[in-house]
Amino acid sequence: MSSPVEIPFKNVILLDRLSGTPVYLQIARQMINAIQRGVLVTGVQLPGTRSLADTLDVHRKTVVAAYHELDAQGWIEMLPNKGTFVTKKSPVVRGNALPASVSDLKQYPRETGFSFEESMLLDRPVSLSKADLEFTDGLPDVRLAPMDKLAKAYSSVLRRNNNRKYLSYSHVEGNLWFRDKLAMYLNNTRGLHIAADNIITTRGIQMGIYLASNLLLKKGDNVVVGNLSYYVANMIFQQAGANILSVPVDDQGISVEAVRTLCEQKKIRMLYITPHHHYPTTVTLSAERRMELLNLSVKYGFIILEDDHDYDFHYNSSPVLPLASADGAGMVVYVGSFCKALAPGLRSGYIVAPQNLIRELGKFRRIIDRQGDLMMEQALAELLDEGEIQRHIKKAQKVYHQRRDLLGELLSNGFSEYLSFKSPPGGLAVWTEWRKDINLMRVSKECLRQNLHLPQTLLFQTGQLSAMRLGFGNMDMGELGEAMHILKSVVEKNG
Repeated sequence: MSSPVEIPFKNVILLDRLSGTPVYLQIARQMINAIQRGVLVTGVQLPGTRSLADTLDVHRKTVVAAYHELDAQGWIEMLPNKGTFVTKKSPVVRGNALPASVSDLKQYPRETGFSFEESMLLDRPVSLSKADLEFTDGLPDVRLAPMDKLAKAYSSVLRRNNNRKYLSYSHVEGNLWFRDKLAMYLNNTRGLHIAADNIITTRGIQMGIYLASNLLLKKGDNVVVGNLSYYVANMIFQQAGANILSVPVDDQGISVEAVRTLCEQKKIRMLYITPHHHYPTTVTLSAERRMELLNLSVKYGFIILEDDHDYDFHYNSSPVLPLASADGAGMVVYVGSFCKALAPGLRSGYIVAPQNLIRELGKFRRIIDRQGDLMMEQALAELLDEGEIQRHIKKAQKVYHQRRDLLGELLSNGFSEYLSFKSPPGGLAVWTEWRKDINLMRVSKECLRQNLHLPQTLLFQTGQLSAMRLGFGNMDMGELGEAMHILKSVVEKNG
């Protein structure tokens, strides 16, 4: 058995007097750490409280409190007239030598001690920057979000006597009143014919796609997407084991003829579309093609996963109604959110589908996210009921309309020799196709040096295509003008 004096406790236990953690707990936790790593082996006798207090330069009562904590947790045993020992019942590692330094003792493992499959498929890190100006993927301006209205509604819910029901378990599909108000909102704005039972809430569109894919897809299933398509959705489909089949996209949206040809050749399980507006090219799927796709889905039995991420903002005319509004056969799973209408950090989305699918989706949702944020959903329901969200979208639409027009004017006047584009009828991004001799990656890096962030996720440069998706919603008119000035100076230098 080791003698207490052989263990350099002053090196094993380092105290931070400025820490908010009580000193006795620091001592106890570091001794537990030493026991777990085998530095203090089972059965070793610990110093007396006075001796350890002198060593650590603390009051004896502090060590007494630390020992009582260790004893209460079962790490040591205090035997009358014998001393204090590391309990022999502790499942600790034996025989490890004392680390060369305390930093080694505190270091968390850099890698796991077991193997697992690392996914290159999902390896798409978030592109963050400290630059003051940034073109996004089509995100809204969070400065326009009605935070005062939301804060007032949320605070009101918190203060009510019945607020405890929002802090308990409830419907896995989400807050019932929110789903009821959301159903009315979607019926009025998107021409749907649904009730609360046709909705399950999510933490955004990506979660909706994930839930639907994990329930509806099996390994080897064929999923049809546009070329190009939303990279996150593609990753989710492939993670589910599906095969991705791409079809062309033109000015009218996804090619119906190409979809029909695939259906004649293979069994298609799902068609994924972003009809309003197609990601990333921003084109709108024509009304004629929407009806043709619905007919094809009934004929060949494939699911239409309709991602309507960009429906709320339209400038030239009323938006074309979603496929879900004309679905009489139950073939469409409709996914949407308030992340663009309000703010991307406010993770509030939904899936609309027939009731039997909603019930089954609830089983899947239960194992990853027991239910929605009932309190936030209650606040959103009240904003919907009072018309606040509708008024906000109407006001924001005017702002984004002006920003789209300004970006179009700046592109037409200053970039005509470098790119071509069509002003989108809605949404928060413009698709630009560039001369192939311009290195967009180099342009992005040079812009960053001048305080303008152009994330790599916005760049589409291959042997056949050289394009950039410019999201304008997050910048006001002055910022947008400054960003385009920087972009033009960089392109002129590199073009």
